[in-house]
Amino acid sequence: MTAYKPRILGSLIALTLPTVSLQALAMEPFTADYQANYMGMQASGTMSLTRQDDSRWVYSLNIKNRLASLAQSTTFDVHNGRLRPLNSIDNTVLLVKKKNVQGTYDWNSRQATWSGDIKPERRGPVELQPGDLDGLLINLAIVRDLAAGKPLNYRMVDNGRARPLTYQIAGKETITVEGRSYEATKVHRNSGDKEQIAWIVSTLPVPIRILQREDGKDTIDLTIKSLR
Repeated sequence: MTAYKPRILGSLIALTLPTVSLQALAMEPFTADYQANYMGMQASGTMSLTRQDDSRWVYSLNIKNRLASLAQSTTFDVHNGRLRPLNSIDNTVLLVKKKNVQGTYDWNSRQATWSGDIKPERRGPVELQPGDLDGLLINLAIVRDLAAGKPLNYRMVDNGRARPLTYQIAGKETITVEGRSYEATKVHRNSGDKEQIAWIVSTLPVPIRILQREDGKDTIDLTIKSLR
């Protein structure tokens, strides 16, 4: 995994949350600590969902080890039942190399644009369509759509381009976290030499685990261990 890849999926599991409706879980503020492996090394990480105001939320992911750090966040709202990105920030550091990219999703003009450390041809604008997501919001959408029995088809608009993404269901697996076992539905997608896999538990708002691979090698592996 290089420092300058597209925004990745976040991963959260709330081990002690009571069973309530999926929508309520998905929109409940939290701060979580999780175990992670980033670029082949153990890393520390946090994930949070916070309410910005009555209509907006901020979804954040931070990973850090001795070689690199990754900090991503998306401000979003819910429009006609859909998660809708409004602004995004992507900060990546690899040794002495740094990259900072900001995204703006203007739904009035239906255009997305990017600024910061990004090539001119990737600055946009990209025309927005209803249902478009950025990388961080897709993991929330997968859980909601799987529970509703909807196809896991998405259009990701990120880093100056729009790409269709389709996840396939690959059966059930048991995932053990902190000594507790969960039956999870495994979903995955392939795009060239890149693969993303998510394990989803029906009563949890986001995947219990997310694994990202490139050229057959694990680059990011996230599993939540606690919530506060």
